[in-house]
Amino acid sequence: MVHILNKNNSIFNRFLAEIRDNQIQKDGMRFRKNLERIAEFFAYEISKTMEFTEKEVTTPLGIARVNDLKQEPVIASILRAGIPMHQGFLNVFDRADNAFISAYRKYETAKSFTIECEYISSPDITGRTLILADPMLATGSSIIVAYNALLKIGIPKHTHIVSAIASKKGVENLRDTLPGEDITIWTGAVDDKLNVKSYIVPGLGDAGDLAYGEKL
Repeated sequence: MVHILNKNNSIFNRFLAEIRDNQIQKDGMRFRKNLERIAEFFAYEISKTMEFTEKEVTTPLGIARVNDLKQEPVIASILRAGIPMHQGFLNVFDRADNAFISAYRKYETAKSFTIECEYISSPDITGRTLILADPMLATGSSIIVAYNALLKIGIPKHTHIVSAIASKKGVENLRDTLPGEDITIWTGAVDDKLNVKSYIVPGLGDAGDLAYGEKL
């Protein structure tokens, strides 16, 4: 299943517009904050799909029955671009466990590359709800490599793959490569094209560079 948030009007679309805007995104702090806010929207929507259980809470005047999460999720992000979204998810799921994947594009030519996974830090994800976040879902290769690396640690009950902006090719690649009812894709918008360097068009540019500065 694929959920595309900008298909419905909400304030979410303002923050999505700002991370695309080539003037506003010059403010690195605002760019990071907007990615964080975007993740908070996704967290709220994902929470609606999770299991809850009733418990009693003692107030100053009596006992209240409330529903709370039955199990905390595991939040996983791909370094470095995924850090602001990771924080946004933690703002909502503040008791969640956390995983981090170091992955990068290894270029063979100017237009050809493979995705290399250098390092992974994760708790046991067996039977857990996994939220795997990366701001840009271009070809989908980074997410697939990260997901397969996490599967070596455990098999989650359900995985939510989240991106601020995706390409049609990236979404189709995930649906073809990671089929099944135990994976849900969430994105803010789906753009039509990839350029020769496999960047999303119109997209927003390089999310990692915009958030933390250009890399070598």
